[in-house]
Amino acid sequence: MTDASTPDRRRYRRVQAPILARPAGLLAQVMARRVNDISLGGLRTFSEVPLVVGQRQEIELLFPDGGSATLLVEVAWVDVLPATAPAPFEAGLRIVQVRDEDVARIASALQD
Repeated sequence: MTDASTPDRRRYRRVQAPILARPAGLLAQVMARRVNDISLGGLRTFSEVPLVVGQRQEIELLFPDGGSATLLVEVAWVDVLPATAPAPFEAGLRIVQVRDEDVARIASALQD
């Protein structure tokens, strides 16, 4: 995570949007978590399970209109949160691979 002494290297504007994220595939039954913020380059979300920096995984974004998008993401950073937090971990996920139509869906959500 960045602090005041670290420059912000983001290429895309991040916004808060009513989007949920969960692991894709067999782990899709895991409770979806609200995305804390999102951009065309990545997202920040809570996690119930520890993640490893550099780990790649497929996630599904769930949009308010009932649509979804599947992305391949890479864990950029992980913070362990206090017991009073909504989840044990918070992570920054960099989007590695996404279909063009899903990029359009994310871009549309950023406009709302």
